[in-house]
Amino acid sequence: MKGSMSTDLGTITVSSDVIAKYAGTVAVECFGIVGMAAVNMKDGIYRLLKKENLTHGIQVTISEDNRIKIDFHVIVAFGVSISAVTENLISNVKYKVEEFTRMPVDKINIYIEGVRVID
Repeated sequence: MKGSMSTDLGTITVSSDVIAKYAGTVAVECFGIVGMAAVNMKDGIYRLLKKENLTHGIQVTISEDNRIKIDFHVIVAFGVSISAVTENLISNVKYKVEEFTRMPVDKINIYIEGVRVID
């Protein structure tokens, strides 16, 4: 689904893929996030996605009234506080996505799919 806003000059339509890519870029900048994860549901195995595939680890849903819900599948760094990392991720993504789209973010779900040691 796409979000849309009407202005004096016309209608602006934002794709959920654009929001997912933006949210993924914001997320990987957060301390403790190693990257997005793609999960093989058949085998229950995750893999770290490269920067060009960030949207595969993120699902964005836009409601009829332009409210955004984002699901993240992430891999976190070993030894960090998961609650601190997720609180930071939620606040940064919520602020930046709302600023970027001018649409409210209602819910952000984070699924920790793995832990990786950072060299």
